[in-house]
Amino acid sequence: MTKKQIAASISAIALLAITTQAKDASAAKKEKCYGIVKAGQNDCSTNTTSCAGSAKKNAQKDAFIVVPKGLCKKIVGGSLVNTIKKK
Repeated sequence: MTKKQIAASISAIALLAITTQAKDASAAKKEKCYGIVKAGQNDCSTNTTSCAGSAKKNAQKDAFIVVPKGLCKKIVGGSLVNTIKKK
């Protein structure tokens, strides 16, 4: 390997490490907020479905969206806990 190839490899590894740390940090600043999503706008699965965008009705208690940490408690109807048990 030439010095340029080694430098490029080191730069790529450093960039990957920084990107991974940034994703981990931003994920830590978010939370799931149940019960406030519009029909068809949920971020992930519900108790009865396995994909995003599958909420059947507005404010479905087992459907969530990801919001900045601390915001869910400020939204009327928002809950940090899925209150419906899986079937």
